[in-house]
Amino acid sequence: QVQVVESGGGLVQAGGSLRLSCTTSGLTFDDYAMGWFRQAPGKEREGVSCISWSGLSTYYAVSVKGRFTISRDNAKNTLYLQMNSLKPEDTAMYYCAAAPSPGYNEYIPNLVGADFDYWGQGTQVTVSS
Repeated sequence: QVQVVESGGGLVQAGGSLRLSCTTSGLTFDDYAMGWFRQAPGKEREGVSCISWSGLSTYYAVSVKGRFTISRDNAKNTLYLQMNSLKPEDTAMYYCAAAPSPGYNEYIPNLVGADFDYWGQGTQVTVSS
């Protein structure tokens, strides 16, 4: 079966950095665009970033642009999110998700949950002030 597993979350002070990883199995990794979402208590889930199958095209939410970097290693079936200059507002459960990608186009899904078929269990990121 398909497995999507996030890791790398933790507690960090404001201004610090974390790198999240997402490993997958049971799917052909480069057939999928990938994305990161987050949800804080009492708030709606929001899209953070997504990346095309090749890694050549990326998209970021305004709230994280310039601070976060999404990347992928297709040989390792792994997605990454490098988070720098973290703010308390970044505190949330972070989820990795996979969206089917057609052919070899540089497809970027809409950063909405409905476009993604497979989801991980989440990893908690807490940023203290």
